[in-house]
Amino acid sequence: MTTSTSGEPGRRPGERGDLLDPLCPTRQLLDRIGTKWTSMVVKVLAETDPAEVRFAELRRRIPGISQKMLSVTLQSLVRDGLVARRVEPTVPPAVHYRLTELGLSLETPLAALRAWAETHMPEIDRSNRLAGA
Repeated sequence: MTTSTSGEPGRRPGERGDLLDPLCPTRQLLDRIGTKWTSMVVKVLAETDPAEVRFAELRRRIPGISQKMLSVTLQSLVRDGLVARRVEPTVPPAVHYRLTELGLSLETPLAALRAWAETHMPEIDRSNRLAGA
């Protein structure tokens, strides 16, 4: 069960939803923020000083991400209000990204998930080796 705050028919804000239901707002949000690229972009932006990073710098700091995947991920994060985009009117345009307050609030649960993964990956790896034997 998850909390719903959307305008789902028959649901009041704050009423519990069903995570197994494809229309559940929590499930829809997890589909968007639960990708490895989203987690990496949020991590890089959360650790950035100064607060903004240009597209090329983001791509350099996230090994393995393609230009297209970074662009799609950033567009999604901007659309969801987690990342702010600023364009300087230069030739070519300089595009800067930073986390919004909402995006900053996402870093804490994502950091907890990363910490859990780092703690438990040896156990998961052992389990996988045993299953493959």
